[in-house]
Amino acid sequence: MTAIPPEPSATEEPATPPSPDRPLGGGCLCGAIRFQVTRPFVTASYCHCTHCQRRTGTASSANGRVERAGFELLSGRDLLRSYRPGVGLPKLFCGVCGSALFSGDPESDAEVRIRLGALDGDPGVRPQYRQFVRSAVSWEPLPDDGLPRHSASAELR
Repeated sequence: MTAIPPEPSATEEPATPPSPDRPLGGGCLCGAIRFQVTRPFVTASYCHCTHCQRRTGTASSANGRVERAGFELLSGRDLLRSYRPGVGLPKLFCGVCGSALFSGDPESDAEVRIRLGALDGDPGVRPQYRQFVRSAVSWEPLPDDGLPRHSASAELR
């Protein structure tokens, strides 16, 4: 049996950010959709809104924002599906396996919001705040991690 290396601690220093010389890959569970990030993430955060809860089936969603010029869809464009909630950005996912991948239109929006769990490695950034905490679920208390908490979107401030 192969030993699984321990997960890095949230307090550890992030790895080197992605760059054109060191792109960071990512994709869906079935592997049909692949993308890469070639610029450092602008920021990262946890979102506790009800859209993220229902979209992921979890208490929150960890997301990183990257400039559109630093995002490239490598394969599976024809398998991408989009859902636009009543408010907010379109949510893109794999039409085969259902993996939630990113928000925003990677061909026209200024930034793409990538689900950090869809990345192949360390994004070189750590979540810096929690947003929509007024919608946080009761069954998973917010951790005492010292991150700033915003009752609504921190990005609209």
